Amino acid sequence: MLTDDEARESVIIALDCDRDTAIDLATRLQGKARWVKVGMTLFYAEGPSIVREMRDRGFKVFLDLKLHDIPFQVRGAARSASLTGADLLSIHGMGSSEMVRQARAGVEDAAGERGDDRTRLVAISVLTSMDQDALAEIGIDVPVEREVERLAGMSVGAGADGIVCSPQEAAQMRELLGPKALIVTPGVRPKGAAVGDQKRIATPASAIGAGASMIVIGRPITQADDPVEAYEAVVRELCEA
Repeated sequence: MLTDDEARESVIIALDCDRDTAIDLATRLQGKARWVKVGMTLFYAEGPSIVREMRDRGFKVFLDLKLHDIPFQVRGAARSASLTGADLLSIHGMGSSEMVRQARAGVEDAAGERGDDRTRLVAISVLTSMDQDALAEIGIDVPVEREVERLAGMSVGAGADGIVCSPQEAAQMRELLGPKALIVTPGVRPKGAAVGDQKRIATPASAIGAGASMIVIGRPITQADDPVEAYEAVVRELCEA
């Protein structure tokens, strides 16, 4: 069971939408929600200014860009992303340990320039839209949970603060990475919500109970008739579990 404050710090609302919708949602949720996720859909349309707008409204921002390139490029991209004011940034664990090390160097560079706290890094393990068949399609023939474990250990060992994994791997990752690792789980669906394109899912309470630090919820909140009530329902579930 979480306190109200802990529950609000644990929920990241995914703003995978256009600017007008994102601003409307932020206006409604301001003072209630603590975290929002700015992903590629919104960031590529609006650029760094949308992160600053969310920060100005009092939100912490998970900038979910899933950086994946040669280490030199990722260092520069991580620095630039961090300079937007992002609190949390995603990179792809599949980019190699050297890429993760350079991403860490990039956010360290930005922290020195900003004179502020460093942006934390989470490495994507296996996307929650992927199942065993999808993994095999790209040439990885080990079980999903084993691939998640391999990428998690490598990424955190190279300087990531934690990982992004499905709720189904949260308990395994907590045991592997220890109590301080940041474990972020998309693929979270409140009871009764549509599954959409997610494959490896869980409810908010079960994800947190399994060891997740933070859960990412998008459409069940952002496309609800009353997004504020949908968000508050998730908070209540976490407090009552």
